[in-house]
Amino acid sequence: MWFVYILRCSDNSLYTWVTTDLHRRVLEHNTSEKAAKYTRMRRPVEIVYSLEFDTRIEACKEEYRIKQLSKTQKEKLIK
Repeated sequence: MWFVYILRCSDNSLYTWVTTDLHRRVLEHNTSEKAAKYTRMRRPVEIVYSLEFDTRIEACKEEYRIKQLSKTQKEKLIK
């Protein structure tokens, strides 16, 4: 299983990516040097949205679609 997720960072910005393990990845974003540079500078982060997919290709297509949205559109998606 693959997941597309959106994190809300401490500065209220949104970060979107894909993973196979949501719990591990959010923990890494909050505590590890393996976290993306963007989120390391904006801790703590919290997961505000996720979708599950069977394949990485499907997840990456959805990630790309989400990344094309404006912040306002992403906020509507989260709600």
